[in-house]
Amino acid sequence: MRSGPTTGAKLRSGLMNDDDLTTILNALTEPVFLVNTDRRITMANVAAEELFGGELTGRNLVHAIRHPDALDSVEEVLHGKTRSEAVISMSGPVRTTYKVSVVRLDNGEDAEGGAVLGLHDISHVLEAEQMRSDFVANVSHELRSPLSALSGGIETLQGAARNDPEAQVRFLGIMEHEAARMNRLIDDLLSLTSVEVNERVRPSGKVNLRAIVERAIAALETQSKASKKPIRLEMPNGECAVLGDEDELTQVFHNLIDNALKYSRDNSEVIVTIGERDQVTGLAGPATTVAVTDQGDGIPVEHIPRITERFYRVDTSRSREKGGTGLGLAIVKHILNRHRGRLLVDSEKDVGSTFTVCLPQDAPAQSP
Repeated sequence: MRSGPTTGAKLRSGLMNDDDLTTILNALTEPVFLVNTDRRITMANVAAEELFGGELTGRNLVHAIRHPDALDSVEEVLHGKTRSEAVISMSGPVRTTYKVSVVRLDNGEDAEGGAVLGLHDISHVLEAEQMRSDFVANVSHELRSPLSALSGGIETLQGAARNDPEAQVRFLGIMEHEAARMNRLIDDLLSLTSVEVNERVRPSGKVNLRAIVERAIAALETQSKASKKPIRLEMPNGECAVLGDEDELTQVFHNLIDNALKYSRDNSEVIVTIGERDQVTGLAGPATTVAVTDQGDGIPVEHIPRITERFYRVDTSRSREKGGTGLGLAIVKHILNRHRGRLLVDSEKDVGSTFTVCLPQDAPAQSP
């Protein structure tokens, strides 16, 4: 963090030098700026430079923060108000919401004043509120059907089927199926919540994508053989190293290949292809890709933009019949968001669909 020429006595008490102030601000994990009365940055801590880029000192604040509400709060403080706050949203790999707090710096009659501006990430608070609302609405709807089936089965076993062994076997089978469905729903909800908590922190370790894909295919081998839908893997020789979380990426490919097996036509083949692309919209630089292609009915084009939404289903009855919870692709989306990747979907009616995972090959995390 560099300090500007007006930082010294004009922006601190006489007992604190610039090095002390720099040390204190750099110890803060949240972005902090000091600005003078001309709205020029006199100090920016390390967190601010990581978020907005380096070489901020001496530049107008608008070069870092362009949101009008934040700039209005700064102007209010520079023109006499003691404190002002604003809430802003910033786009990036993951959209982030900040609470901006601006406090006036009063350095005495003979010293130039200014303001200190701090950004506090409140995205997790807002998301928690939204998730709570969505959870109540969606989960209550999803659980109503299996709970009704369980209640009906219990009532029947206690009444009409009390002495009917065949009916007992049939209704116990239904109850087992619905209980398993509720367990899957709870497991997927827990997975989704876990992914969303860490979505803004990009994984820093390198993983072998080839080995991860092979592991996901091996885990689905029994299902593949039972449905007579072989999985064919096409990939280059050697390792495919990317930045990532091994367990989360395994879940991504397990979900995509599992979906392909469920929705492919009988006696068809699922093809998994590892490759590269020089350019992918939304990514900087080349990407490593993993494409999962099925031979199913295809997805109507109007549904494609929404298929990664929680509990969204193209065919509700068919999805539930095959054990789907409506959360698999939502989990995939949030994991790829954390990895700064993208999911591309191509589909053709009566031909099939291809879900392509694109992971950036660049080593450093992208700036917001």
